[in-house]
Amino acid sequence: MKRASYGRGRGFTAWRGILESALAHAYVGDWPARLWGFLPSEREVTTTRLTLTLPPGDGRACRIAFISDLHIGPTTPIPLLERTFDIIRHERPDVLLLGGDYVFLEAYPHRLATLSRLVGSIPCDAKLAVLGNHDLWTWDHAITAALSKAGATVLVNDVVELPPPWSDVVVLGLDDPWTGNCDPCAAAAKIGKEAFRLVLCHSPDGLSSLTGIHFDLFLAGHTHGGQIAMPSGPIVLPNGPMCRLYPSGLSRFESRLVYTSRGIGTVDLPLRTFAPPDLLMLELERPSAQPMAVAKISSVE
Repeated sequence: MKRASYGRGRGFTAWRGILESALAHAYVGDWPARLWGFLPSEREVTTTRLTLTLPPGDGRACRIAFISDLHIGPTTPIPLLERTFDIIRHERPDVLLLGGDYVFLEAYPHRLATLSRLVGSIPCDAKLAVLGNHDLWTWDHAITAALSKAGATVLVNDVVELPPPWSDVVVLGLDDPWTGNCDPCAAAAKIGKEAFRLVLCHSPDGLSSLTGIHFDLFLAGHTHGGQIAMPSGPIVLPNGPMCRLYPSGLSRFESRLVYTSRGIGTVDLPLRTFAPPDLLMLELERPSAQPMAVAKISSVE
């Protein structure tokens, strides 16, 4: 039985160890993912589109794809993951942002190979990633290596400027607020100029530590939109006050924007109800001297 985290993640309880050990035996050979992968309905992904206006400047618009919670493992069909990355390739993003939880249960070599293949299949100017709680409960160094092999930079309380002509846009990548060591002050201190700030964090609970720190858009996953939901909303959500306040979709935290993805894969059960997988296509426009504008259109592809 798994008794402790294999990585640097905190919060791995005895109950979680019993559950994961039982699921590893019950799902041997990843049979649920293989079975559900035959159903066309299990390959549907909702694409949310969000447009923000940057301050005036030179250069074309920046297209950013954001996905979270791939959960490569026994409960996520490979055809669903491949469909997701097909959509992203078709969108031709300039930047790919990854919100963590890349595997479910352990980071076995065949799962890491799938992760590298999928992320590596996206040709773009920059790929940035953070880690989630499930990543930190397994061999997180191996996940970081797999992402690096695919051209992605893993941020742990760090900041990266986007490549020109978007160098006035910075991404603050935070560690997981529940199992890691989320330190937005350390990240924000590395910003040396005025910039449009995107915060990338696995969980909405990272918002709790951002009081007094300026940002323009916060991107997170973790909640799965409840994964098992009713038309009225999620039945169960992860622990954490911000997960309950920001279960999915576009919201506001004070005057700032928050987008919480339902993610792509699943955990524990190979099932979603009224909480379909989603990805975000973010367009950063730069028209001359216009105030920030927001538009949102959702479609199933």
